[in-house]
Amino acid sequence: MSSITIQKISITKLNTDAIVNAANPQLSYGGGVCGAVFREAGVAEMSAACDAIGGCRTGNAVITPGFNLPAKFVIHAVGPIWRGGNDNEPKLLYSAYKQALTVAKENGCHSIGFPLISSGIYGYPVDQAWRKALQACNDFIKANGDYDIEIIFAVLDDEVKVLGENVMLELMLGEERPLTLSGMVPVDYRDDGE
Repeated sequence: MSSITIQKISITKLNTDAIVNAANPQLSYGGGVCGAVFREAGVAEMSAACDAIGGCRTGNAVITPGFNLPAKFVIHAVGPIWRGGNDNEPKLLYSAYKQALTVAKENGCHSIGFPLISSGIYGYPVDQAWRKALQACNDFIKANGDYDIEIIFAVLDDEVKVLGENVMLELMLGEERPLTLSGMVPVDYRDDGE
């Protein structure tokens, strides 16, 4: 059965089939999550693999090997820079998660670790980032009922973790049947990311 959980852990320590890098469109070594992923994977190896791909549009995702990471693959998902919310940011963020999950499924991954994409140096408000992240993951699980995937959000901050758990709980309370926090987020959203 598919599930969504939130853990206080470095994403580079997750022993999942894949982890997601909060990538930039150039797929280059950066700061924050991106820097940590490149360093732990091996900067030279990851840079060469990303250079061979050549880039990735905002809202899309590509895959490389995990190299020295516990995870077999790294899925590089490019989230939007926050510009106030009127520059298609919600739709692009939703798309980044959906595309990352699609790439994971195409590559046979049944467990995946996500950071909270765009909520760091890209400035996306954390509560809104959680809502879009959980919505996209829940929609993917609902649309792929025949495909089990364990989704783990890896965060380093207690407040961010609690906020995510509160958003998850709030979304679950809108559903008729009760589920645990470790279960799916049963919320009925439109599939278009709006």
